[in-house]
Amino acid sequence: MKFLDLQGNKFPALGFGTWQLEGDTCLGAVQKAIDIGYRHIDTAQIYGNETEVGSAIEKSGIARKELFVTTKLWTNNFEAGRVASSMEESLSKLRMDYVDLLLIHWPNPEVELSETLGAMAELVKKGKTKAIGVSNFPVSEMRKAVEECKANIACNQVEYHALLSQNAVLKYASDHNIIVTAYSPLARGKLVGHPVLTGIGAKYGKTAGQVALRWLIEQKDVAAIPKAASEKNARANFDIFDFELSKEDTAALNKLKGNMRVVNPSIAPEWDAA
Repeated sequence: MKFLDLQGNKFPALGFGTWQLEGDTCLGAVQKAIDIGYRHIDTAQIYGNETEVGSAIEKSGIARKELFVTTKLWTNNFEAGRVASSMEESLSKLRMDYVDLLLIHWPNPEVELSETLGAMAELVKKGKTKAIGVSNFPVSEMRKAVEECKANIACNQVEYHALLSQNAVLKYASDHNIIVTAYSPLARGKLVGHPVLTGIGAKYGKTAGQVALRWLIEQKDVAAIPKAASEKNARANFDIFDFELSKEDTAALNKLKGNMRVVNPSIAPEWDAA
């Protein structure tokens, strides 16, 4: 496993995403992920599965300090009072005293960003979360959080994969010691069978998906959180630590980056051009 330094905390570069995993499916998938070796579990209030994630962690028998757990505030919980109360709800569902990282899930122009970030900073002081960050923030919103609100942002979780350039976000994050976590790192299956990734994978005895994940975590201060409902896929996604991409292969993958976005809901902000 590769670890990143997230404001002094060990942050596994490969995590297990739980979006769209519900009920017993989620419970079983997270349990199996922990058995496989995942130590970074990502959830969110809107996913409706914090209870199952917490139960799976409890059943795993793994010490809490050995796991890195992220959850995210949904947009109707951005007012200061709701930040604190919804955090308590999340912790109760997760059956834990703190999370390692709490994120703003999407920008919400109806609530002052400074209000939300200020309330989140109080949660750090109270030990409810070790660090705070954002998700789905383009550079304009990142700049507002860091430079205007003076928030101690540790991470920006965004869609990022071999077919979507996030150069602007990556540059700003790097300049401000912010980790970028890639969700939908396999572009919801659209990388499976891609000729360039498949060809590179053949050199290493790996699949296109494994190459795509390896390419991400080899980048400086980039993590990835693939989702997998099946044990087979969860194991395959985890099996990326026994090879290293050549400079030539990395360069070939870098050339693929374009503008293929698979997550773009109506609440999305104006994305960066590159």
